[in-house]
Amino acid sequence: MLKHTFHTTLLVMCCFCVASAQPSKTSTQTTKKKELTYEDAFEKNYQKRIKKERINGVYIPKDMSQCLLELTRLTDAESRAKFKTIEEEEAVRKIHFSLGRWIIHNWGFYEGSRLSVAINNMGISNPDDMAQFIIRSFHRSLNKKELKIKEQLEYYQELQMKRQEERKKKQKVISSTTRKRAKN
Repeated sequence: MLKHTFHTTLLVMCCFCVASAQPSKTSTQTTKKKELTYEDAFEKNYQKRIKKERINGVYIPKDMSQCLLELTRLTDAESRAKFKTIEEEEAVRKIHFSLGRWIIHNWGFYEGSRLSVAINNMGISNPDDMAQFIIRSFHRSLNKKELKIKEQLEYYQELQMKRQEERKKKQKVISSTTRKRAKN
């Protein structure tokens, strides 16, 4: 009887180990549900963010005119005067890693905001390009120059197309096959 009990216990333990080592269907289904839940949660959060006037206590402009007004409100007169005197291309390049980063982060260009949607609808989808577009427009506005929005949009769209072409050129084909069609 002792021998039988030992073998029975051993058999039960082996079956338990084998069963726990194989993923069950319910565990796989649960994992898939979690992935979908995460994606759904992200989308739900995005949809909420793009309608908000404030995110994390920061006012989000709804369009370019409000954007320029808000930048004027946020900056002091001395800083604006200094920024205004710098040549446009240099200003965009220099300010990108300070003001540009602030704009991208605080105005929600990665997670979504009503401003990112507005600029995306204009044809600019890259957050860095969005920030540069705003900085360039702000510089022109301070210097009482025409913003030339259409030309700027064309420039950033061409820039994006060039980046995509460069990425395509750098891509490597992993494998290639040629199939013959069956004759009917």
